[in-house]
Amino acid sequence: TVLSSSVVISQKSNPCFKVKSSIQEYIIAYLLTKTLIMSWRPTYRSSKFRNVYGKVANREHCFDGIPITKNVHDNHFCAVNAKFLAIVTESAGGGSFIVIPITQTGRIEPHYPKVCGHQGNVLDIKWNPFINNIIASCSEDSSVRIWEIPDGGLRRNMTEAVLELYGHSRRVGLIEWHPTSSGILFSAGYDYKILIWNLEIGEPVKMIDCHTDVVLCMSFNTDGSLLATTCKDKKLRVIEPRSGKVLQEANCKNHKVNRVVFLGNMKRLLTTGVSRWNTRQIALWDQEDLSMSIIEEEIDGLSGLLFPFYDSDTHMLYLAGKGDGNIRYYEITTEKPYLQYLMEFRSPAPQKGLGIMPKHGLDIAACEIFRFYKLVTLKGLIEPISMIVPRRSETYQEDIYPMTAGTEPALSADEWLSGINRGPVLMSLKDGYNKPSQLVFKAPLKEKKNVVVNGLDLLENMPPRTENEVGAKHDTDQNVLCRHFSNLVVAI
Repeated sequence: TVLSSSVVISQKSNPCFKVKSSIQEYIIAYLLTKTLIMSWRPTYRSSKFRNVYGKVANREHCFDGIPITKNVHDNHFCAVNAKFLAIVTESAGGGSFIVIPITQTGRIEPHYPKVCGHQGNVLDIKWNPFINNIIASCSEDSSVRIWEIPDGGLRRNMTEAVLELYGHSRRVGLIEWHPTSSGILFSAGYDYKILIWNLEIGEPVKMIDCHTDVVLCMSFNTDGSLLATTCKDKKLRVIEPRSGKVLQEANCKNHKVNRVVFLGNMKRLLTTGVSRWNTRQIALWDQEDLSMSIIEEEIDGLSGLLFPFYDSDTHMLYLAGKGDGNIRYYEITTEKPYLQYLMEFRSPAPQKGLGIMPKHGLDIAACEIFRFYKLVTLKGLIEPISMIVPRRSETYQEDIYPMTAGTEPALSADEWLSGINRGPVLMSLKDGYNKPSQLVFKAPLKEKKNVVVNGLDLLENMPPRTENEVGAKHDTDQNVLCRHFSNLVVAI
């Protein structure tokens, strides 16, 4: 006992033992601190899209020599499908756009045929999602027109539309096809109204008049049962389109909304806009409760509009800035942090607008998951930009190509108008997609001179659309004034 106690006393008095014990205490404290820090470190999700990159097509696979419009309207001025590329062009004496077969790349000759039937500047163009040869356009002449493009493209200028739609009292700035129903088209005008057209009869069948200013953007949910809009009155609305009832409304004071997009079946909305400090900003919303945004995130201090594009198959969001060459992309989740930044595609050439290729037109063998068609106005150039997932195997990648919306409508126009909702008809991209559409557009024979919706004649007091109509209206107004003045002189 004496020996053991003396050994303990000698160890405690030994300076080497003191140094050793202090080192042990330091190591223990370091490990505890590191464990604590690791427990508070944020968790990062692994994503199969983390390494997605953008690839610009070679110059010979671009579309060169196109006189892209210089209109400052905040639209894309471009529409793409698996067969054609359509671009709004600069023109004098009316509006026009050019339609090029998607395989006809390279330099376009200066006198290439155009679609030039509008009397005013063309503001928006959209391809029918179910018939590759049918395209809709709207213009400053307050009309919406439906055009049928020949299979081989245009041989001469096209001036006659298969259907002309008049119902707005001012210029028409936006058009959108219904995502699942054939023959249903939405148009938004500067008269603050949204008209729903049944193209089978060539007439507007519904009118949404809940907006107090110009509608800036329209977006549908997956089955087309809900319509989200942004408006110049700084409000975000979710509308039941057939009744025109506003289901939800947000007064965006801190987030001035410009664009909105439904996020597939997540019951979420994403908006882009400007914060109170004039920085570009995005916001995520619950579509069933717009009282407050879920998150708001500032992007940068640039002034150009942010265009959002959402891919419901991969749950990826792309943000492209008008006037800059950047495209940021994110992955959307239903759990926090909801928005996972992935990467950014950078380019020195500024973009005026962007067209999007439908999924069935992508190069599946190259693992292409998205394709933009970028408008470079200064160069008169259209650049395809492919977003690619790097994979070593050349076999079909089922995890990045789930069943996607096809080219067959789920509903007829009458079925949708009767209140039926149905999701898109899905298809697989495994063996590629080259099935031609069986639908044929049949233009109705229109004999009616008036358009009555909700008890109102939309063509009553219609403003003049052409120079001849302006002159005729001026002469009529002058004659009316002279007649009133003569009656006044006689009375005196």
